[in-house]
Amino acid sequence: MSVEMAVLSVKVPDPVKPTGILQQNRVFLDFFWDLAKPDQEVRLKALENLVQYLKTNNKADELEYTFKRLLDGLAHTREAARPGFSLALGQVLCAFEDVSLQSVLDKIKVKHNLQTVTKKLMRNAMFGNLFGVLALHQSGRISKEPQVVLGCVQLLQSLSQHRQHLKDLPTKTMTDILNEIPEEVFEEVLLSALQTDLASAFSTPEQLHLLLVALRRFPQTLKPKKLKKLLGSSTIINADNIPKLTEVLKMAARSVKKECVLPAVVLDLLKLSLKENSFQLFWNNAIVNGMLKEHPGPTHYLSFRLLGRALPLLSAAQLKEVMSGEVMIHYGEHVMSSQKPGRFKLAPEMETYVSDFLEGCQDADKQLAVMVGFSSLSHKGCPVVPSVWRVVQHLQPEAVQSYVEWLKNMFLQPQLDKLLDFSTRKQKDNKEGKEQEDNSIFHLRRWIVSRLCSIIDNHQLKKQEDLIMGVARFVFFHAFFSAKKASPKIRETMGTLSDPLDDKTRGVLVNSFFGLLLSMHHLPPCEDPADGAAVNQKRTLGVTADGTMWIYHLVQYAQLLLSQPKLAQSSQPFSPEQRQAWDSMLESVETLKKKAKKGPTAESGAFQQVFLLVGMHLFKAPEELLDIMRDLQSCVDMAQEKKAKKKEQGQEEGPAWVEVMVEILLSLLSQASRHIRQVCKAVFSSICPHVTAAALTGILEVLDPEKDDEEDGALFVTDDNKAQKKNANEDDDEEMDDKSDGSDDDSDEDGEAMEEDEEDEEEDEEEEGELEEGVVDQNFRLELMKVLQQQNALATEDDGSSDEDLDDDAMIELDKGLSALFSEQKKKTQAKKDEKTKMQKEKTLVRDFKIKVLDLVEVFVARRAGSPLVLGLVEPLLNIIDRGMSSDSNQQEQDFLRRAADIFRNQLCRSKVYCRTASDRQGELHDLLEKLMTKTQKLSDSSVCLYYFSASLYVVKVLRGPPPTEAKEEQTADGAAANDFSFMGNVDVDRVSAIFRDALSSFMGRRKSPLTAQMFTDLFNRFPVLCVKLLDTIVQHITSGCRVHQKGQACMLVLRAMQSREVQQLLSGAPWTELCVTVAGQLTASLQRLGPTESKMVKEKVVKTLELCQFLVKHVHQQKLSVDLEPLQKVLQSLTTTIAFKKTGKLEDNYWAVVKHFGVIKPKVEKTKPDKEANQPQLPKKKKGFLPETKKRKKRDIPILEPAAAAAAAAAEADNSTSRYRAGADKGQAKKKHDKKTKQKRPADGAAASQPNPAKKSKTAPSESKTAKKTKKKPKLKKEGGGQM
Repeated sequence: MSVEMAVLSVKVPDPVKPTGILQQNRVFLDFFWDLAKPDQEVRLKALENLVQYLKTNNKADELEYTFKRLLDGLAHTREAARPGFSLALGQVLCAFEDVSLQSVLDKIKVKHNLQTVTKKLMRNAMFGNLFGVLALHQSGRISKEPQVVLGCVQLLQSLSQHRQHLKDLPTKTMTDILNEIPEEVFEEVLLSALQTDLASAFSTPEQLHLLLVALRRFPQTLKPKKLKKLLGSSTIINADNIPKLTEVLKMAARSVKKECVLPAVVLDLLKLSLKENSFQLFWNNAIVNGMLKEHPGPTHYLSFRLLGRALPLLSAAQLKEVMSGEVMIHYGEHVMSSQKPGRFKLAPEMETYVSDFLEGCQDADKQLAVMVGFSSLSHKGCPVVPSVWRVVQHLQPEAVQSYVEWLKNMFLQPQLDKLLDFSTRKQKDNKEGKEQEDNSIFHLRRWIVSRLCSIIDNHQLKKQEDLIMGVARFVFFHAFFSAKKASPKIRETMGTLSDPLDDKTRGVLVNSFFGLLLSMHHLPPCEDPADGAAVNQKRTLGVTADGTMWIYHLVQYAQLLLSQPKLAQSSQPFSPEQRQAWDSMLESVETLKKKAKKGPTAESGAFQQVFLLVGMHLFKAPEELLDIMRDLQSCVDMAQEKKAKKKEQGQEEGPAWVEVMVEILLSLLSQASRHIRQVCKAVFSSICPHVTAAALTGILEVLDPEKDDEEDGALFVTDDNKAQKKNANEDDDEEMDDKSDGSDDDSDEDGEAMEEDEEDEEEDEEEEGELEEGVVDQNFRLELMKVLQQQNALATEDDGSSDEDLDDDAMIELDKGLSALFSEQKKKTQAKKDEKTKMQKEKTLVRDFKIKVLDLVEVFVARRAGSPLVLGLVEPLLNIIDRGMSSDSNQQEQDFLRRAADIFRNQLCRSKVYCRTASDRQGELHDLLEKLMTKTQKLSDSSVCLYYFSASLYVVKVLRGPPPTEAKEEQTADGAAANDFSFMGNVDVDRVSAIFRDALSSFMGRRKSPLTAQMFTDLFNRFPVLCVKLLDTIVQHITSGCRVHQKGQACMLVLRAMQSREVQQLLSGAPWTELCVTVAGQLTASLQRLGPTESKMVKEKVVKTLELCQFLVKHVHQQKLSVDLEPLQKVLQSLTTTIAFKKTGKLEDNYWAVVKHFGVIKPKVEKTKPDKEANQPQLPKKKKGFLPETKKRKKRDIPILEPAAAAAAAAAEADNSTSRYRAGADKGQAKKKHDKKTKQKRPADGAAASQPNPAKKSKTAPSESKTAKKTKKKPKLKKEGGGQM
């Protein structure tokens, strides 16, 4: 008994589960999932967490599991996962140095054995081995175990055979390993293993790169004797190896065709050539005579990239040699040919190479050699690099100075033979001798001037003041003067011109000088490094270190030239009157400078600028600016006299000099100069406090749209001259390099846009002229008849004469007459076309001028927004907007309109500063308001109406003035609540209310009104007093609006008004209750008139009505007002019978929200699943694969047979059924095959495709006949059976 119980009590232990790691927390296992994700940040985070986890726990089983998972992941099918597992394996090996690398390498070889793996997983196994070696290399411990190094290299050598999958990755990995190991390990372990790879260095770029890395890393091991034993020569670069190296370079170029990079082997080869003193041999034979002999493509691009990367490695002499060689010429040809669209451009890469070189190089001689080399690469005299090249910002000050001197010398004495000029085949064949040389000189000088100006315009480049002034003096001198005698007093006379300057070159110099003048106007001061304390201070632009304007220095230089006629001669000498104007200008500037020393003001500085700028423009257009200079001088004198009289007498009369100054500024704005435009803007800003109504009227008259047809003589003289100059330089502009910047052009951006519009409009006019030529002119017809009648060449009905009866003399006379007639007609047509073109140009010029004049208006509104004169801008700006909305829609018109609208609405109407001293102009402002609102109602465009309405609100704001609290500047906590909303200042509330009431009635009573509800909403929000005055009118229109839409808008306006807190305070007490009663009655009447309809407009109106009802009912209940809402409740209850409600929607939601306040709750609809069986009639299910009932054979009565006969009949029936089944099966198989054939050969014609297939008829017909025969035989069987019985 006890034995049995003892036996029973013994339990057999359960088997131990091998999944101990998997039963632990999921955090550890999730690391491996994250390592396989495509996001690099997730992989790196998982790697960091995994290493930290293993270090913290330090469990052997987890570490072993980690190695297992990481080794498996090296051959992951997802490409993004392999680097993650490889990096993780390397970091784990780095963290746990007690793990042997040899053991890990053995596991890698076993796990990813290429001999045992299936063919399907062969590629993954290759990558597993490769990434395994990479992991060992990334561990940083591989150099400590030489046998592991040997094993890795041998494994990589075996993988290098599978180039179709791994490409050059094994060889690159071997190169990386060589960069890490010491020379002892290489000599003892790897040299014998790499013997074959090093010996075949000239086979592939990768093997050559392996040899070059070994040479660089282990020079003591790979001595010349060893190299001679390996390669047959003691050096890599020699005459015998050049052909082999060239082939390897070509292979390298083709291998990186898509990557667009320079292979590392090429750069290493260049470095080796410099080390072996064989650079010239390598460059001339391998690159110039080898790579460049191929057709343009990858080999050329590799040569250009090698040139860019070689710049930091070469000496100054080598740089000069390379920069003047064949590689540069081919690069220039590539730059010219790549300008066509869709072609590969290497110029941006070369710019990066040059920029990196200049930034990292501190040798001024090398920098100069590179800049001169690229500047000398030219095509027909014009350098291929752009004149505005950002790389110059990295030049050293010495290099900048030397480079500028080189440019000046090349301008004075163009040495075309020293340029690296290239040309195409056609240009080489079609040499034009002297004319071609002159064009090349012109192109070169034009580029040099642009480059000089761009150097000054580059604010990133460190420049000295002497350099800036030297360039400006050089350009100014050669633009307007020529040297007569060399003198050290004027350095520019020391340089002699080898070729005289023509008019085209002087035109480029003039434009470039004024562009340079603009750049100097915005030039920051040249600060010394010691002045670092004033970094955060505001710097004045356009002045030198001592505070003098740059333009003043140039004026002094011009005075020096004019005072030395023996040394310098002006290209356009001044007349006595012009010289007198120049001298008086200098006197005025000196006077202003003396007064500015006593007390500097913005006004004196602005006057100096405009004096100096007009003085410099005297050299360009002396006749045009002579009168302006005189007026300017008299104007400044008058201004100073007026100020002195004011101080003495205290008079407050407006100075007349302001009107003259405004006229001068308007005249200057007609000049196509951005600099003049900016100076005029600055001058007008300084004289804004003195501007009078007459001066402002002069500006507004220019902008008046009604005076567009009137011609301003001064304006058109200037613009016509500008147009003539533009046409004269048109050919020059076409020859300009596309990459040159606009620094040599002084015209502003608006002028450039204007020229583009002019070209488009000229094309349109030409098309119109061609169409008009197609219409026969009656006068021309009559003249033609006269010519024919004079020569008796016109056939008539009476005589059958024709031109065949005329003799030769008569025919000649007839030809002369017809020729003269058609020539005259052609001249008339061309004259009409020219007249149209001229009118269009004049119109464009006037519009461009008006855009500039808007600058003055904008400045005045910004500086004098609180002046009463601003009120005079309202109507003119509105007229501009009104006319602009209905005028042409070209880009220039749109810019002008957009600018005027922005000034009016954003800077005038919405400005926080406005006129607050209009108490003496109440009547005038009320009349203006009435005029604006009357015009508003007559407009047809709602967008224009919005501007007029905004102007009306602005006038009301001016009339009201500042509120009392704002004037007292009370800053109490409850100050906002204490505001007196009834304050309206100088506003005649009754008159203004009547004006807006008429507008409101017009909006509610007209079917098409330009007014909108949003306009009145703005009125109510800004002026609650007017809202209260207009409330009764709006409430009436809830039922009396002309359309359903207006009635809905009335409801919306009443709702916005009643929601206003200011309106509620103004109508507090009995008026508010009375208003609620009136609104409730109107809403009741409106809903009672509602008829059954599904119109969208009616529903929108009902929605707005219900919104107002909801606010009213809620407010009455909350405030407990004595308002009878029972009639409204009854109407709302009957509303469901009038309009068909849906389950959900805005109308329904608003309705139930209203009746909720009366205690009516929206009924809840129980959601029931629709009974599909009850709703859908049961259709007989059609069995698939069976014949329909109509096709089935009817059942027949089978007679009762004897056992033998029955057995025979059953057997026969079975045979028949079997045969039918087989026949059907065969038929089905045949049908499937036939369907496949018909799918392959589908007829193109739809009709043919829809016809029945004759094959089907032939198959179905016999079956029917057989069935009929069988049915006929069966009665005989019955008779036979009966006979036997």
